[in-house]
This record gives sequence, structure tokens and C-alpha cells, in this order.
Amino acid sequence: MKHRVIAPGLAVLLTATAMGCIEPKDRRPGMRLNGDVVSEAVTDWSFSDEFQEVFLETKTWYGIPHSVTTVCAGQGDKLYVPSVYFEGGEWGDKFWNANVEADSRVRMKLGEKIYPLEAVVVEDAAEIEAALGALMAKYPFWKEQLSKPVEERFDMAIVRMDPRGS
Repeated sequence: MKHRVIAPGLAVLLTATAMGCIEPKDRRPGMRLNGDVVSEAVTDWSFSDEFQEVFLETKTWYGIPHSVTTVCAGQGDKLYVPSVYFEGGEWGDKFWNANVEADSRVRMKLGEKIYPLEAVVVEDAAEIEAALGALMAKYPFWKEQLSKPVEERFDMAIVRMDPRGS
């Protein structure tokens, strides 16, 4: 009887898939997020202020979810996530950005709850300023960075997390 050897990386991937998930940690990405799925639309995201970091899951072209650790800031019925490019770059350069470009349906985990959402890149200047204001109010890092002159700031995009359409 012949035995097949599975490449170590494939073995880890198969084990992680069988376990159901590997959540992201710090800068290390993860896969499928687990938690209680919230099906009702959120009308007030102020509760998101209690979470300094959240997880965002995107769909990949190869079928295995990709999740990242990020931050968010709520403002009424709007929830915003920044995508920062510290060393230059633009929308689509990050893997999760490219995934959102291909399929805007995402899942966000706050605490133990999962929110199915639709990611929309914000292009309206007034809405971007409102989102930045919410980020500054929640995070000292954002307040410090955004107090710098525009030419000294990092490049970024703001993504609004809308309720998922049917």
C-alpha cells in the first residue's frame, strides 16, 4: 500500500479548514470568522466604540474566506473602516481591498457577533471628513495623524459598511 505525503502547508490549511476558522491576530490574516450572526440592520453603531479592534472577513476568488484585523468607528447608522497605506499605495493594493472590489459582501466581527455587511468605498469629501472625525474621536492614533498637515499624512481610503441588500 502506498502512502501519500501531504505538503506541510497544505496539511495546515486542511486542518484549519476542518476546524472551521483561524481568526486574524494583529497583522496576521485569518480565514472564516465564527460567532453569532446578527441578521437585523443596525441603526446605531455607537456600541462599536467599546471595540478597539475588529475583524473583517472578505471573499476570495479561490473560495476560502480572508479576514483581517482592523479598526472601525461608528457615527449613527454608519460604520466606517479605514484602509491605510503607510508607504504609498492606493485602493486595491491590499489583498482585502482587492477582494472587496471583486465582491463587496463582507462579514465584520465585533466581540462575539458577526454582522453581514456591504463594503462601499467612500468618495464624497464631506462623508470622508465625517468618518475621519469619528475615527479621531475614538482613537488617539487617528487624532495625532490627522492633526498633521495633509502632505505629511499617510494615504488611505475610507470604507463604509452598509447593511447588506437582499
